Amino acid sequence: MAAVAVLDDRLLIEELLVGLPHGREELHTTTYWYYRACRAAVLGAGGHLSGPFARVDADQQATAIISLLELRDDISLPDPRSTVPEMARLAGRHPRLNLMNLEAVALGHLLSATVWLSRESAEGILPGVLDHERVRWRTVTIE
Repeated sequence: MAAVAVLDDRLLIEELLVGLPHGREELHTTTYWYYRACRAAVLGAGGHLSGPFARVDADQQATAIISLLELRDDISLPDPRSTVPEMARLAGRHPRLNLMNLEAVALGHLLSATVWLSRESAEGILPGVLDHERVRWRTVTIE
């Protein structure tokens, strides 16, 4: 059985632009992280999400934007029929957690996955909640 990884928005962008070093992990992301990655690709503002698009030439940018808007088949998105009830249960224990983080914790739990966080995400509130909910996570450093 392959390991399961849930990519945050920044790591999703990196995977689509240049690829992440990984083995045979089954890749997933959340709906909110996918949305944020697409928004960064389309609107771009030079932040930690859209900055990577500025470092590639215009032809590559167009390809990267299209690849985000048409997510590869090997990167799965969650089924809201299972994630939404889990998010509601989690919200009872973590009432201040936003929807984006609730979805990440719920998906990590439902898939028995390791949530892969970029350095920026690992510095936020999410790691503590993942620890509390016994969802594995790791920081993936991007060069």
